[in-house]
Amino acid sequence: MPDIIGEYVDRLVTVEMRNRGMNHGIVRQIYDEARKEGGGRPITTRAAEALVERVKPGDVVFIVTGAGYYPEVPNGESDGPPGAASLARAIYWGLKAIPVFVVEECHAPPVVASSQAAHVMVREYHLAKTRRMGGALVTAPLDRNATAGWARQIIDEYQPAAVIAVERLGPNDQGIVHGSTGVKKDCVDLGHVFLAAQEAGILTVGVGDNGNEIGFGRIYDFMRDFHPYGRECQYEGGTGVITTIATDVFLPASISNWGAYGIAAMISFLIKDREVLQTPDMERRILEACLNNGGWEMRYCTNRFIVDGTVGESSMSIIQLLHDMLRLNLAAPDRGLSHGKMKETNKQRETA
Repeated sequence: MPDIIGEYVDRLVTVEMRNRGMNHGIVRQIYDEARKEGGGRPITTRAAEALVERVKPGDVVFIVTGAGYYPEVPNGESDGPPGAASLARAIYWGLKAIPVFVVEECHAPPVVASSQAAHVMVREYHLAKTRRMGGALVTAPLDRNATAGWARQIIDEYQPAAVIAVERLGPNDQGIVHGSTGVKKDCVDLGHVFLAAQEAGILTVGVGDNGNEIGFGRIYDFMRDFHPYGRECQYEGGTGVITTIATDVFLPASISNWGAYGIAAMISFLIKDREVLQTPDMERRILEACLNNGGWEMRYCTNRFIVDGTVGESSMSIIQLLHDMLRLNLAAPDRGLSHGKMKETNKQRETA
């Protein structure tokens, strides 16, 4: 049953909607490669199953996000924080664990606002850990040379059960972080958090949409040949935007937020609790909180109700469709009044 609903959740969150001026006509092929590399099962199912299996009440889960920088979007973009907030909600209310956002300082305002709109308050870690008063936030050091040591330190200190990336940029083979069209980004390399987690045997999950986000290292060779900026950048000597950072489970989506919503929906399905996934009305509030606290839409760098070129109502519709999938798949078998009595199967007789 999880693979049946997961099949269509995967389809929904990989429906491509992109302007032709951007990298387009690529999502289906990337998804097919990631699914094949991961063994062939629906990826949202695999990610949700891994989280439900590994994350226990009271555990810490790191959620790493943040893309977009000064001068275009000084506090980041609207793709990332809402998806991180949706997963934080599933982890906090569904799995009874403690979401801890790991971000650069510049990305903190929209991440905190998005989480709180999802009804996961961001508090001091000791309150989250000892009194279950929401989630917490950790910001990376400004000194880039200190990042690797800091990453090992927070893995040792917080002992997370899982580390998740949602629209978080990762370094290429030269150690350089890029935007999706081959432009260098002057930022902290949070890929070190995933390398430290993997050394410690901790589950890692990645969600991305364009090749430069953490997780794409899982299909690195394919992306180098397939992506229009897989082997070159918009400057001399660049070797492409594809990150080398892999994760244990990797989901490429049309929009990274949508991929996170798909995983949250599958967690809801596995634990049989639809309320874990935000409602469409809550999705509006999450997006507005993100946009109004600096997580702007990337196309024209404004706080218009837009995510990756799609209007916010499209994200609300994705949530509505996911909710209807959950409602129908969690309900007791029922053919209604117009189709006659259901045929009893051997399996139903055995469990009666």
